[in-house]
Amino acid sequence: MSLELFLNATSPYARVARICAKEKGFGERLKLRWVDPWTDDEALLEANPHAKVPTLRTSEGITISETLLIAHYLDSTGSGPPLLPADNLAEVMHGVGLGMGLIDSAFQLSIARRYADLDDPDRSVLGRRRLASIERGLATLEAETAPRHRYADDVHLTLDDIVIGVALDYLRLRFQELEWESRCPALTAWEDARLSRRSFKESAFT
Repeated sequence: MSLELFLNATSPYARVARICAKEKGFGERLKLRWVDPWTDDEALLEANPHAKVPTLRTSEGITISETLLIAHYLDSTGSGPPLLPADNLAEVMHGVGLGMGLIDSAFQLSIARRYADLDDPDRSVLGRRRLASIERGLATLEAETAPRHRYADDVHLTLDDIVIGVALDYLRLRFQELEWESRCPALTAWEDARLSRRSFKESAFT
């Protein structure tokens, strides 16, 4: 099975999909198609009229958009341990929701800083809500990580590990001023272990 993944180098959504593909053993069967979604790339528009990454094209030529749908497809068709294991599915989905909430808030605020016609997007109503969402998400993850070691350094990653790991690294990329590591020592230690994993290293933001 040969797949094609449309992505760019700084999208946290695309990185989640890429790590999922690596963890599910697609290797060279996955062709990476690097695009800039902000330039109305013709190939991307043909695959996805909304010009969003990631977009996955299957070996049958069917395109799938939206990160979690792509993750589900890769999990269903790839090899190796499941990203969404049935025995603790609700717990994994809980973590996925927390991680995607971080990604969404951080990405939307980053885009507002870059493109919104505002003097200070962070101080707008939406900007303040997004920053508050990030802080609450970090506090929740820290509280869950420290006492129970919920997100342990397992041999096999599940989808919550991937989404949360990417979310935290995206905060490091775009929001260094938050300095969240000093306030979340347990989460920072967990994240550092994730970043040393091959699938995270090979998909690092550039």
